[in-house]
Amino acid sequence: MSESGLTTGDFTAENEPFALFGSWLKDAESSEPNDPNAVAVATVDENGMPNVRMVLLKGYDENGFVFYTNFESQKGREILGQKKAAMCFHWKSLRRQVRLRGEVEVVGDTEADAYYASRPRGSRIGAWASKQSRPLETRFALEKSVAEYTARYAIGDIPRPPYWSGFRIKPLSIEFWHDRPFRLHDRIEFRRAVADGPWEKVRMYP
Repeated sequence: MSESGLTTGDFTAENEPFALFGSWLKDAESSEPNDPNAVAVATVDENGMPNVRMVLLKGYDENGFVFYTNFESQKGREILGQKKAAMCFHWKSLRRQVRLRGEVEVVGDTEADAYYASRPRGSRIGAWASKQSRPLETRFALEKSVAEYTARYAIGDIPRPPYWSGFRIKPLSIEFWHDRPFRLHDRIEFRRAVADGPWEKVRMYP
């Protein structure tokens, strides 16, 4: 049993959250029918209005949680403007949720290039063809753009667009939630004052 009275399968006795997140993500990879790495990302615009949408987590470690996008998209502009964001994972098959929020940095060019090169060719073409979050007059206009870039990059490597890269959320808090009967859920929050500081673990009322 852990110090909280829970089995180690539920919450770790360690005082940092990344190993626990890795364990829960591994469980989700075995139980979720689609995209266990899908996560809601919340941002806020210059007027203080929030936005949320689903993306795919593409990496995580002690430095933070990484996803990729078009920086000229709505979420890209909002994150670059505020340098803050939040994430929420919900694994219905496991009755578990992980929430985190923190400051955001842009990943390095080498890291972004490596991930971009690993994407399917069609996805790399799509990064060039789509003016993400901007009005689209017709579906045909998008298909025409895809055809044009497919012809342009018919052979050889497809370079990463200058406006396409990754964000890394460096969490200041990570909360683990596990469903329990009668809505008496388990909630453990890891929090710290600065992105490279020590973690404090706190049990929360459900």
